[in-house]
Amino acid sequence: MNLPNRLTVARIVLTVYFVMALLLPAAGWLRSHFPFGKTTALIIFIVASLTDWWDGWYARRHKMETSFGMLLDPLADKILTTAAFICFIEQPSYRPDVPLVQAWMVLVIVARDFLVTGLRLVAGQQGVLLRAERLGKHKTISQMVTIIFILLGLAAREDWNCFGMDYQRFNVFFSRSTFGLMLLTVGLTLVSGVVYFYKNGERFLRDA
Repeated sequence: MNLPNRLTVARIVLTVYFVMALLLPAAGWLRSHFPFGKTTALIIFIVASLTDWWDGWYARRHKMETSFGMLLDPLADKILTTAAFICFIEQPSYRPDVPLVQAWMVLVIVARDFLVTGLRLVAGQQGVLLRAERLGKHKTISQMVTIIFILLGLAAREDWNCFGMDYQRFNVFFSRSTFGLMLLTVGLTLVSGVVYFYKNGERFLRDA
């Protein structure tokens, strides 16, 4: 297995530790020894995101692109981002009975990514490689920015004493900003998915 593919596999492994850092209860044995769980999750996510850039750059530069990497790399990205969004449903907003991220938002994002991945697999069986659209890249950037913003806010709220601000005021600002960013991300996700299927959806219909 070459280096880019090892980095891709490492990103999947890092996702496990990312979820653990984000969701392990504060009263548990592990969190009692490593109390800065949200900060740890933020660092792991940034490192995992950097491996995504590095493996693609390294594979292209050294001509080490493989079919295995082309298949696994986008799946590893989806696993990481999907895990993050699902975990955010478990986090409370400024109202304890309301989640920080709404479940329907995550459902839209996950459904779009699964459908596009399925379309790419169908195209691959037909000998066609579907490249990412520009709008899809904007969608990916939006997701990454939103995830890092939420992780930074969670770390500030639970590990860094809200940067010295009043807890309730910070929590309201953070929760409402998260909702706005998620709306933007969901919108871009929907539009990019519709455009992608409009341009390439006939590949599904060939086998219908």
